[in-house]
Amino acid sequence: MRQAFTMIELIFVIVILGILAAVALPRLSATRTDASVSKLVSNIMTGVSEISSYAMSRSNIDSNLSKMSNAISSLEDSNEATLSNNQAVIKAGSVNDCVKISITSNNGTDTLNVTFGNAGGDDVCQAVQRAIDASQYPMKLRGTSVVY
Repeated sequence: MRQAFTMIELIFVIVILGILAAVALPRLSATRTDASVSKLVSNIMTGVSEISSYAMSRSNIDSNLSKMSNAISSLEDSNEATLSNNQAVIKAGSVNDCVKISITSNNGTDTLNVTFGNAGGDDVCQAVQRAIDASQYPMKLRGTSVVY
């Protein structure tokens, strides 16, 4: 009567576990990347929505976008965005200017713009840019063509 496994049986089990791990690890990594892309896109779109709501409710804009949006402020705090006058430049993956959110003012009309930088071959930035519908921008926030 046998009491233990043979060396061949143990090697066979180890090879099977190695194959399963080789298949599972890339999928786990892809899931982690998808989650970070989803979080970033959600923060960007929430920020855009908060900026437009701020402008509509106050019929005014602020030169600091983080004052107009908690989501943009959160991106700045986590070093995912750099803010300057009326502009937020958002980093995704290795691309420092993957998405730009800006407000331009011209003749009393304020316009919200969402533009994309060059994603190059960065998969994270490309996924972020694909998830955002750029056809909605520019969006007028204030001015003669906006009815309050």
